[in-house]
Amino acid sequence: MEQRIPLRSLAPELLARNFAEAEPGLTPKAAVEESNRCLYCYDAPCIKACPTGINIPSFIKRIATSNLKGAATAIMDANPVGASCSRVCPTEILCEGACVLNDASEPIMIGKLQRYATDWAIQNGRPLFKAGTPNGRKVAIVGGGPAGLSAARELARDGFAVTIYEAKPLAGGLDTHGIVSFRLPQSVSLWEVEQVEKLGVTIRTGVKVGTDVPVSDLMDNFDAVVLAAGMGYVPPLGIEGEFLDGVYDAIQLVEGTKSDELPILALSGARVAVIGAGNTAIDAATCSVRLGAENVKIVYRRTKDEMTAYDFEYEFAKQEGVEFSWLTAPSRIIGDENGKVMHLECVRMQLTEPGADGRRTPVPIEGSEFLMPVDAIVTAIGQKRRTGLIEMFGLAHNRGVVQIDTATHVTSNPKVYAAGDIVFGAGQGEAMVVSAAEQGKRCAHAIREHFASAADDESGPEQVAI
Repeated sequence: MEQRIPLRSLAPELLARNFAEAEPGLTPKAAVEESNRCLYCYDAPCIKACPTGINIPSFIKRIATSNLKGAATAIMDANPVGASCSRVCPTEILCEGACVLNDASEPIMIGKLQRYATDWAIQNGRPLFKAGTPNGRKVAIVGGGPAGLSAARELARDGFAVTIYEAKPLAGGLDTHGIVSFRLPQSVSLWEVEQVEKLGVTIRTGVKVGTDVPVSDLMDNFDAVVLAAGMGYVPPLGIEGEFLDGVYDAIQLVEGTKSDELPILALSGARVAVIGAGNTAIDAATCSVRLGAENVKIVYRRTKDEMTAYDFEYEFAKQEGVEFSWLTAPSRIIGDENGKVMHLECVRMQLTEPGADGRRTPVPIEGSEFLMPVDAIVTAIGQKRRTGLIEMFGLAHNRGVVQIDTATHVTSNPKVYAAGDIVFGAGQGEAMVVSAAEQGKRCAHAIREHFASAADDESGPEQVAI
């Protein structure tokens, strides 16, 4: 069994400093100056570039006039996890990437202004929204991450009685557990959870649907169900030696730094190889650096052009001293006589010509095998799909990607809607926190419209007096 020790026993003052938020927020003076740079475009391209449709010129204008509650309300009205998104959104390819000032100077620092306004709301502590008048309908939401919280918030404002079932001890999903604290402090995500709870939403944490609560209970006792369960831990590599002592799951590593427990990695002075090149791989690599690793390498079988991590994540990792081994694939993990990781055997790769889908396939170069000395290996090659849960609901899916009507997010069962990571993949959507939030909103709005239409049908045609 994997040995675990409390994180606080590993030099708490050093860890607290290393995991403190890396990027400082704007000062009041800087926020006002930056907001006054905005042109307040009438047909603002930044709004169109935001998946949740935040009225960006409006909230920036409110910052310029010192109306911070109004600014925070405008942000959170459109995006129920807007405080988290201010820190983790790839703004350079979304709102800031669309800013008209890109052609003349520097784009408006929309992300930092969004953080400035939502930080004010967090520090102020007052709820921004009120629950709607109860309508007698009940909705169950499976998963308390960005998609589930967004659906719950919108439904509660429409008068639905909402219960969230969350398997982990704390709600918030990826934002709470899976993004490193120096990018997204857990307190920010938990404030967003609190905003939803204050609307009367019941959040049952530590409850796993399909294990602790039968799926049939939800289907029988609620008027609608939103499946927003996300994805699981990292799947196996499928190579020899991956179960040796010293091989770790990237998601569990990051989660450990946020839950006061951490697998014993002996990272002080260690050589760490992280397999994968997505955002989670970057988080695992930078975590390893801050936990004292002497050398951290990201091992990826393709090139930088194919990596799925955001550009700002890649630049941050380089600043942290992370090295990148491109066109390198792991083939075997070799341990010592005590079963402890000692080497990662790798093979050099080359890319083929683009195929019909436009992608180039990595293939091994014969005779290019080599040994990489390592003390720990962290796997970050994606996440397991919730196929078992999906099939308990009897939903149509494509290898764990729930099939939905893209307009309503209704699944093959008309009583069940789905949003977030559980519907991303196989050419269906893009896995971003902000996209998950928007999908949760769409589920809620579709449910509202469904029951509004049902009520109109029951009441029959309007009687006209003669």
